[in-house]
Order: sequence, then C-alpha cells, then structure tokens
Amino acid sequence: MERAHGHITGREPDPPAPRPTRAGTELELLVHGVGGATPEKMLGDPRTVRITGDDTAAVFRRADHIGDAPAGRGPVREAYVWCNLTSGDAGRALWLLLLPFMVVNLAHWMRPAADGRGRTVRCYGLLVRLAALTLTVLLMAAACEVALDLVAWQCAGVTACAGRHSWLGFLSPAASGDGWWSPPGRRLALAAAAPAALTALLWYLSHRTWSAYESHRPMDHDAEPRSDDNALARPGFWYGRRLVARLRAAHTAAGLLTVAAAVATPAARFDHRPGGPAPLDALGWALIAALAGWAAAVVGVVCRRGRSENRLDRRLDRHLVRRLPLGALVLLLLAVLYAGWARPGWRSTGRLPGDPAFGALMLAQGLLVVVLAAVAHDLHRRRPDPRAGMRGLGGPAVALLGCALGGVMTGGLAQRVADWLDGTRALPDGPPVLLTWQASLIPPLLLVLLAPTAVLALRTARMARAERDRVRHEHPGEPEDPPRTRRIAHVRAMATLTDRAPLLLAVLSATTLLLGAAALTGSLATGRTPQGAARRAYPVVHAAAETSQALGSWLVGLGFLLFVTWGRRAYKDASARRTIGILWDVGTFWPRAAHPFAPPCYAERAVPDLTWRMATWTGRTGGRLVLSGHSQGSVLAAAAAWQLTPAVRRRVALLTYGSPLERLYGRWFPAYFGPRALAALHRDVACWRNLHRRTDPIGGPVRLPGDCGPEVDHGPLEDPLAYGRTPEHPLPAPLLGHSDYQADPAFARERALLLARLRPGLPGQRPDEGTPG
Repeated sequence: MERAHGHITGREPDPPAPRPTRAGTELELLVHGVGGATPEKMLGDPRTVRITGDDTAAVFRRADHIGDAPAGRGPVREAYVWCNLTSGDAGRALWLLLLPFMVVNLAHWMRPAADGRGRTVRCYGLLVRLAALTLTVLLMAAACEVALDLVAWQCAGVTACAGRHSWLGFLSPAASGDGWWSPPGRRLALAAAAPAALTALLWYLSHRTWSAYESHRPMDHDAEPRSDDNALARPGFWYGRRLVARLRAAHTAAGLLTVAAAVATPAARFDHRPGGPAPLDALGWALIAALAGWAAAVVGVVCRRGRSENRLDRRLDRHLVRRLPLGALVLLLLAVLYAGWARPGWRSTGRLPGDPAFGALMLAQGLLVVVLAAVAHDLHRRRPDPRAGMRGLGGPAVALLGCALGGVMTGGLAQRVADWLDGTRALPDGPPVLLTWQASLIPPLLLVLLAPTAVLALRTARMARAERDRVRHEHPGEPEDPPRTRRIAHVRAMATLTDRAPLLLAVLSATTLLLGAAALTGSLATGRTPQGAARRAYPVVHAAAETSQALGSWLVGLGFLLFVTWGRRAYKDASARRTIGILWDVGTFWPRAAHPFAPPCYAERAVPDLTWRMATWTGRTGGRLVLSGHSQGSVLAAAAAWQLTPAVRRRVALLTYGSPLERLYGRWFPAYFGPRALAALHRDVACWRNLHRRTDPIGGPVRLPGDCGPEVDHGPLEDPLAYGRTPEHPLPAPLLGHSDYQADPAFARERALLLARLRPGLPGQRPDEGTPG
C-alpha cells in the first residue's frame, strides 16, 4: 500500500537484488506539458488521490488504484502535476518584467557541443555572465536616470516643471525657498531610495525563490558520470544553489554601486572645479576610488569558476554572500552622506553625466556579443552539427536580443517618464541622447522584419498548396471535401513555421546589431552638435528621427501597458495565469547560471521529484515503469531519466509524444540535447518510443542517427483520425495538433509494446511486430 504523504530523505537506495517481478507490478508515470493539466484529466477519472508531494507539485493516482493493480488490469497510472511551479501564483505573471534577464540566461545554455574544449567552454560561460552583469547595471542606471536625473535633478530644479507636479514642491528651490531638501545633493540622496529599493526587491525575489527551487536537493549517489555522459546526468546539474547565491550577491552589489556612483559623481564633479573645497574634493576622489575597487571585486566574483556539476555541491560562500552586498551598501550610505553635504552655489543645470555611462554600457555589450559569437563559431566548427540553429550562433544572437530588449525597455521608460514630466516645455534637456535613440530603433526594426515575415508567409502558402495534393493522395477512394482538405493542409503548413525560426532570429539579431551601432554613432554625433544647427543642416533627417523617436517611445509605453494589464488580469483570471505560465514553461526550464534575477528554474524541483519517484518505486517493487511525457513533460522526463543510476535507467521505458526534444531543444541547445546526447539516452534506457504528428507545431521526430531512428520514431500519426465520416467516427474527427495524443489508438499500442519489451524473461519485441496477443 502506498503511503498517502511521505517525505523521503537521504541517499539514493542501492539497486535491488535481481528478483522476479510480481505480475501486475507495472507503472506508467505521466508528465504533462506546457499550459498544465489537472490530475483528473490526465488520469481520465474524477476521483484522484494525491499519494506524495505538496500543493506545488505532486503525484496523483486514481482512487481505485491505490496500491498495486491486480494482474490483467494493465499498468497503474500516476500523474505528476507540476503546473503550479510556473503558473500557480498570480504574482508570477509580473515576472514578465524580468524577460531580458531570462533571455540572457538562456544564452548560457545554447552553446554548441564540443569535446576537449574545456577552456573555450568556460570562456563562453564567462562572456555570458559578464553580459548578464551589464544588464543589471543597465537596469539600475535607467532607474537612476529616471529618479535622480529626470525627477530630482531636472524637474525639481525647474520652477515650471515642479509647479506642474505638486508632489515635487518640497524639493524645488523656488517653491520651498531654502528648504532642507532643496540643495541638489540632498535631492539626489533622497531620490536614490527608489533605485536602491528596486535592487533590494530583486534581491528579495531571487532569495525567496531559492527556498522554493534550489533548496530541493537531487538524489545524491556515489556513482560518478562517465566521461561520455551528457551534462544532464551529472549529480550537481540541478542544484545551482551555490552559484545563484554568489551571482545574487555580485549583482546586488553591482546595483547598489551603480546607485552610489550616480549619487556621488555629480557632487565630486562640483567639488573638483577650480577653487572647490579641498577636503571635499579629496573625499570625493577617495569615494570614487573605493567604488571602483569594489566594482572590480564584483567583476572578479562574476569571473570566478562557474557551475559545479560533477558533484552535489552543498557548500555556500557565506562570507562572500554577506560581505559583498553589505560593503556596497556601506559605500552607498557614504555616497548619500557625501552628496548631502551643504555646498553653497551648487545649482542643478543641464542633465546628469549619464551619456558616457550608457554609451560605455552599450559598447561593452556589443563587444561581449561579438567575442561570444567568435567563441561559439570556434566551438561549432570543431564538431559541426547541421541541425544546430544558426550554425551554433544561436547563443550570441539570443544574448544580443536580451541586451537589446533591456536597452529598449530602459530607453522607452526614460522617454515616457520625460514626456509625462512634460519634457518638451519644462525639462531643460530630457533623458540622455542614447536612450532616445534606443527607443527610436523600434519602428525601423519592425519595418525590416516585414521582409522575412513576408517570405515566410509566401513559403507557407506554397507549402499549403502542395500539402493539398498530399492529403488527397492519403485518402484514396473517399469523397473529397475541399474545405477540409484546405484546413488540414493549412494546419500542416503552419506547423512547419517552427523549423524556420532560425531565419527570423538571424535577421532580427543582425538588424539589431547594425541598428545598435547606428544608434551609438548617432548619439555621439548628436551629442556633439547643437540641436538647432542639426535641425537646420539636415531638416529631413531630423524630422524622420524625431518621428521615429516619438513612435518608438509610444510603442514601448504600449508594451509596458500591456505587461501591466496582463499582470493585473492574471490576479483574477486563471486562464490568463495559465497562458503566462506557458511562456515560463519554455523559458525557465534551465537553471539560473548567468543571471540570478531571472525567473527561477522549475526543473530544479520537477526533475528531482521525478527521479526520486522512479528510483524509490523500482527499488521497492522491482517492477517495470513507463515514463510517459507530453510536450515539455517529455523534456522533464528525459532529464529525470539522465539523473537515474545506470542500473535503474535500464529498467525504465520512455514514451514521448508531441516532444520538442530534437525540434527545439536539440537544435537550440546542442550541447545538452544534440544527436549524440539523445543517442546515448536511447542506449541507456530500456527502450524508447516517440510519437508525433505533421500538424503539431511543437513536437516532432527525435531523428536519432543510424538504425536507432526508426526504432525510436513512430511514423507520423494520422490527424485527423478520419478524413470523412466513418462507422467509427460518424461525426467529423477534429484536428488534434499538439494535444490529445492518448486519443489515437497508436498510443495504447505503443505503450503495450514498451511494457512487453520490459517484461523480464522475455525477449523484447521490435516496434513493428505489432501488439502482443
């Protein structure tokens, strides 16, 4: 009898001694895919019982299957429900605002596969971590630009702007006279509370999610992975607590140091003027030097050794995790005290010196992406993979898009706040020129994307016409239904768009890189040329630039509005939470190896759950197990199978359907799901069968090399199950696409074949031998 609620601790049990398996000791462990599912739907019974787990993730059975099923009734079915890891909490919808961090974290895992290139692989990871660090600094610099420059420095320092916003009256020198908060330094010190609070919020979210994800330890076993094993088989792959804590400390310190530099630099520049007070000048130089030294320490921590995957690393750098942010906080407090010192004659004019900082950040990100592309190309050419997305350059392209998304979001935010503060009539200068140029990149980028979109639409239309003939030939002798033929052909053609994503990503990343270089060059030229002279010399160009900037600013503002609206809806609408959860099901499968503020990795909870369940069940019963995964659940199933010991792995059969293992993960994450890795998984498990449809836009064949391919991949399933009306389908059969694979009779037949091949004492049947009688 299964225990209803058990908690398992300790080390993985030793493989049981060989013994006969009792008849009927068969288990099918179901793992759902994107969007989530209820245990009642997965098990086909309204009466389900949770046998282990909690409200976040749990394993369920039918009420009449508590205990081992009697012989002849088929396998006991269990459903592992993990959807609450990504979409159960309405507040997680607001994680959409962390999208740039998630995107740059994905770039870490998209490196090409390579053998014997340890230093190059470590260099790749280091470059991605540095790019992620620049994103944190960029976010905090944008927050400082809004709070310190636009609000406290420019608007509060101008009578017209402060008069339009009464809540700034106590900061305005004209409105409050010589009030205590009216000096520029004290205004900056007060405004620094907003970006500092944002940094604290990001630290809190990252620390809070650790307790829900990274704190769940995987199974700890003594067997070290073989040299040819995939990295997903390493004991410490799904336990990134130490690295996330180290990166969290470094990024938190970087955010606080950015705020401190934004507060201290204007005061230091004023003190450094000819005739300035020597004591304050020396204090300012000492503070700037301390900030630079602590920033170098932060960069050094980020550059240190990355993930420890070959063993389960339980250590935590407690001194580093505590002292690094604490030192940055102390420096921020010193910067606030230094800037708040009374300085007669100091007035806020122009804008704060943010242009060089944003320009340096954008240039650093561009250089990092270019070097990252060179490293990725070197790795790819060592072991070329024709199916790899963008010839191994998918990681650099995604890193570039993450940086560009962060730049566009920060630029649009600054522009919208400036417009809200009435920058055209009240603010003397507005946001930095580079941020304005970044917002203006959106309209030309959308125009460039029209060309590949049109090409894809044309190819899809041609393929749909070709598919009509194929559909007619697949159903000879049946009366033709032209609308149904067109519908089936259209769905099949649309499903192929997934395979053409590399073209769109290549055009998008190349255009982004070129437009980013143009924006950086244009901002430098604009910053050195008086605005009036530029308008007179190039009236058409200036008018086009202003139009693009205004349109881009509004588009970014619309995007933020959609984010907020979608997030608010998710608090009340479960379907909206489920839709948002689909985004995280795909984007947060990988651990946080580059950016600690990215949304947490749900697989660090789901994979250990599945591993524990399979290892303990097979060890206790000696039975046979079919691990059945749909869509994203098939990826979790493969990852969990890799984590089993070889002895247990050989007693598990794998059934995948609607699986993106090769179509998505194999192409974009070749180092972990490439052909060699999937072929090794096929050799290690007892048997594997994969089902797919031509109408499925997500799932596809596994495409193993050699003779393994036909053994694993079933031919494309019919969809719909019947073209016209038949005695078995008197009503029109629906197009299932990515869902309801269990509705196809082939599903039960293939599951029975897998169980027959697992049966002890009998030779395994081949997939084409039919259903056992």
